[in-house]
Amino acid sequence: MLTFIERLPPGEQSEDVLPLPYDLRQRSRQRVCLTSGREAAVLLAHGTVLRDGDRLRSEDGLIVRIRAAAEPVSTAHCGDALQLARACYHLGNRHVALQIGDGWVRYLRDHVLDDMVRALGLQIQAEEVPFEPEGGAYPVHRHEH
Repeated sequence: MLTFIERLPPGEQSEDVLPLPYDLRQRSRQRVCLTSGREAAVLLAHGTVLRDGDRLRSEDGLIVRIRAAAEPVSTAHCGDALQLARACYHLGNRHVALQIGDGWVRYLRDHVLDDMVRALGLQIQAEEVPFEPEGGAYPVHRHEH
């Protein structure tokens, strides 16, 4: 079986694509299926989080590109920056992963969170799109052995 053991930064060179939703891009050990239909294993350093565009190299040199797969999300829109910041604060206070854009915030679909965000005055749009949340404020230091 093909085994991916190394994460590479985004780049052009890749021979196949591996679409993964957000929760699977956080797993360092898993069995996967490439878009070509080929099955593979991912064995990366613990704590590795894959981002859209990252690449993986297998033991035999095959390189695949990671693609953030479409998944059910809620995108909350608001023209008022203070209201949007307040919604981000309350979502973050619940340790919800957030993708933040100009006038909107996105999170994995959850009807309880949708009700809270609506109560804060934002408009909710249910979508099926790739989810690429913020990576965090502190740099991650990994020690490869």
